[in-house]
Amino acid sequence: MRSGNFKQKYSDLIVLTDSPAVKAWLVVLAVLLVAAPWLLGNYALSHLTIILFTLVGVLGLTILTGFAGLISLGHVGFLLLGGYAYAIAVTRLGLPPEAALLVAAVVPAFFGLIVGVPSLRLHGLYLAITTLAFSYIVSAAILAGGSFTGGGRGILVMRPTLLGFDLSSDAAFYWFCLVMAAIALLFTLNFRRSYAGRALVALRDNDIAARTMGIDLVRYKLLAFLISAALTGVAGAMMGMYLSFISVESFPFLLSIEALAIIIVGGLGSVLGAVFGTIFIVTLPDLFNTLMGLLGEQLQGLMTTSAHEIKALLYGVAIIGFLRFDPRGLLGIWHDIRHAWVYWPLRY
Repeated sequence: MRSGNFKQKYSDLIVLTDSPAVKAWLVVLAVLLVAAPWLLGNYALSHLTIILFTLVGVLGLTILTGFAGLISLGHVGFLLLGGYAYAIAVTRLGLPPEAALLVAAVVPAFFGLIVGVPSLRLHGLYLAITTLAFSYIVSAAILAGGSFTGGGRGILVMRPTLLGFDLSSDAAFYWFCLVMAAIALLFTLNFRRSYAGRALVALRDNDIAARTMGIDLVRYKLLAFLISAALTGVAGAMMGMYLSFISVESFPFLLSIEALAIIIVGGLGSVLGAVFGTIFIVTLPDLFNTLMGLLGEQLQGLMTTSAHEIKALLYGVAIIGFLRFDPRGLLGIWHDIRHAWVYWPLRY
């Protein structure tokens, strides 16, 4: 029975993976993802694109809620800020798309610091309500912004040319989202292993003990909000590019619930769990629609007439189901399957 490997150097302890099998599978996955535009149809490619830019925003919430333990119900506010910051920078201020994408990260990060200040004294439900109020304030401010923000009319956003690459085609935009998701994934994995990431986890587990050990609560809680908001803002800009249109109606409160559902279903505090959860939750409405199609055309029409309500119901059922039957989420199920395979037949 495999019991692990002896580590001789500190670098061996913090390496992302030392498994040749995992490295080989990652190479295969990377090749398949790069080749996806040639292997998949338009609908499947569009679905995979949605998963990728959703993952970027979910990784932002993973840092805030999963690592730092700070509950946020208003993350859609940072999505809105990122999307509108990019759109205004391009259409109103005439900035190049590269600079506008940076603005889409900086503006939400600034407001993340402002929202993060109450987190120094508020916890749990009170902090969640504060972030929820923030998202509604952002929506109201944008609607009252007149011609500068487009008000209720929104802003038309064309897919740009970034660093010389034209993103107007679906395949090019997919590759852009793949690169951004890979960068966000690697950043989050390395941030979790850094001193700051470990400090956030310590504050999440026991803030009194963490402060006793010399961890600055103010500094790291604000850092969590800053990084989380920046990543989410970039995801909002990517979502705006995908839709080619930015409006308040494009960012409903349901997106905050969707993000929470993803990190709970995937496995709270885990980057791999965020990946699993994103794939599952984004695909869940399509799976439900397919199931309803097998039961009858009238039932399949529910996803057309009541899509918003059906999604909210599905997310609620998923959250309750995993919290009741396996709080570890999909990551815990994956660990059980992997261990059963590795230790077979000695495990039984």
